Amino acid sequence: MHPVRRQRLIAVIFIVIAASAAVGLVTYALRQNINLFYAPSQIVAGEAPEGTRIRIGGMVVKGSLERKGESLESLFAITDGPAQVRVSYTGILPDLFAEGEAAVATGKLLADGSFEASEVLAKHDENYVPPEVADAMNKAMDKAHKANAEGSGSGAYGSGKYDSSTGEQ
Repeated sequence: MHPVRRQRLIAVIFIVIAASAAVGLVTYALRQNINLFYAPSQIVAGEAPEGTRIRIGGMVVKGSLERKGESLESLFAITDGPAQVRVSYTGILPDLFAEGEAAVATGKLLADGSFEASEVLAKHDENYVPPEVADAMNKAMDKAHKANAEGSGSGAYGSGKYDSSTGEQ
């Protein structure tokens, strides 16, 4: 092999190895920071991974908010219609956090099926519901409505559509 060709081949091989290592490191770094969104129905069905950082969203169940004594620990339930998940959070809840309103929590799913939140986000005005929460609720309502229609013939969940502008089914 000619010395110039050999030198070019070595340079190309070095560039390919360096680029592969860089892509691998970037992929590894990004994988740890991905927050996948799951609806309560998906969590109850076992589709969400335990111990991995994920986001859960839905409506805060009315009457479910409990505050633990003098600590900053709060317990509440989030629902998408047919299913609900118990959430624990230690910290100051957002000012707009309220029962019956949309919320998104970031944290980990525990082995017992409850969710330990490290961050809780609430809607930013009275008519807003995060798009992923509205989509998840619509899918869950459609699924429940179809199952209900096949089983009993009555629509306990209404039309199965969640209107994010009014906050109602």
